[in-house]
Amino acid sequence: MPTRSGPVYEVSFIVDASVRDDFDNWLREHVSEISHVAGIADCSYFPMAGRDDGRSGCVCLYVFDSDDALDNFLEGVGTDIPSDVTSRFRGLVTTAARVLREDSTLDLAPAESADCLNCGTRLKGQYCGNCGQRSRSRLISLWELISDAFGDLFELDSRLWQTLVPLMIRPGQLTHDYLQGRRARYMPPFRMYLVLSLLFFVIAFFDPREELGLLFEPQPEQTSAAAADGEIAVPDEAIDEAQQVLDELAADGVLPDVELSETADTHGGGFILKLDDDGEEIEVDGDCDVESSELEELPGWIARRLTPERLKRICEKTQIDGGKAFVDKLVDNIPAALIVLLPLMALVLKALYPLSKRYYVEHLLFFVHFHAFFFLILTLQILLMRISTMLVIPEAIPIVTVVVTSFYVPVYLFKSMRQVYGQGWFVSLLKFVVLVFSYLIGFFATMMGALAIAAFSI
Repeated sequence: MPTRSGPVYEVSFIVDASVRDDFDNWLREHVSEISHVAGIADCSYFPMAGRDDGRSGCVCLYVFDSDDALDNFLEGVGTDIPSDVTSRFRGLVTTAARVLREDSTLDLAPAESADCLNCGTRLKGQYCGNCGQRSRSRLISLWELISDAFGDLFELDSRLWQTLVPLMIRPGQLTHDYLQGRRARYMPPFRMYLVLSLLFFVIAFFDPREELGLLFEPQPEQTSAAAADGEIAVPDEAIDEAQQVLDELAADGVLPDVELSETADTHGGGFILKLDDDGEEIEVDGDCDVESSELEELPGWIARRLTPERLKRICEKTQIDGGKAFVDKLVDNIPAALIVLLPLMALVLKALYPLSKRYYVEHLLFFVHFHAFFFLILTLQILLMRISTMLVIPEAIPIVTVVVTSFYVPVYLFKSMRQVYGQGWFVSLLKFVVLVFSYLIGFFATMMGALAIAAFSI
């Protein structure tokens, strides 16, 4: 059955030890008197748990018959309680008050408890007010499972779309709203950054024929025009392994019969890949030797890592597969390099706005939103080019669109700076130029780091 109690007025007293006895006498008299006031159903008090500062406390509860009785109390007797206590005990007793109301609840069986199954909090409505979980405990259908997984994509009023629209067309608005405390309506910034960056790298670099090669028929290897009728030089130590692979491909019908033969004309050795008997020989230098003298001018910590033997091994591996392994490693390292770039650019913003009284993490948030926008623009550009190719749209249309949106990126950054930091047009333009210049330096430095790591990890 539904039950309901009247409102409760709770007053907490924090009492200094020197006036504890006098306060206890006053409180007993006060409770005795207040219990006879019309509209008060009950008045009682109880001690608080022990405090570490040597002071004690108690809580007094005034239970009322109705909201009208509470209003009358607060307009009359209740108004004077804090001031009377302060004046009587010379500020050695402090008070804090609040109004409590009990929600209407249903007397449910334990199996139908209205408590949240995740955190145990009493539910009020469809979602838990403490942890946010839905009140329903089981999935009804396959469609509900799918909609639960992709609800943010299918629901037009979801946080995903409420985030992407201002991210695209309102420069700096997300950062400004987040710093102002308006956050629940948007996706968390770092989650949005990770999702959009992952989407970009999947669309830009995922090759289904390479990653899902089992699903496609094998295709003959394409040779370059220069080597179509000739020979290609590759490192000496790969002859046996390469010949074995080529023989297997020839047996499968993927390549014609080929023959590998050594050549002494290349510096440091190598071999000739002969594609037909009548072809004119074309010899490519396969030299990967590095002299120690060439590395003497490098700093010591770099020279210890860039040894001639290590550089030779990297060169030979790159020549064997045409640099494919190196490119794959580089692509794998670019996301990490861009994440490293974020805190570096936040430091630049911190230096550009020393009087803004903003924390470092607020500048970092600015670049998280900007990079998320940048990934979104690049993803849309790539999709536009691919769709236009599939639909045979005139090439000029997607090219012009890509150029226009590319110019929108620096405009977006400039307008974001003005929106978030609120400075004038001229000052913002000067800081924008410094920021772009710093960004180019930082981007070059992190990309060089990604190149070095990729080279030494193949």
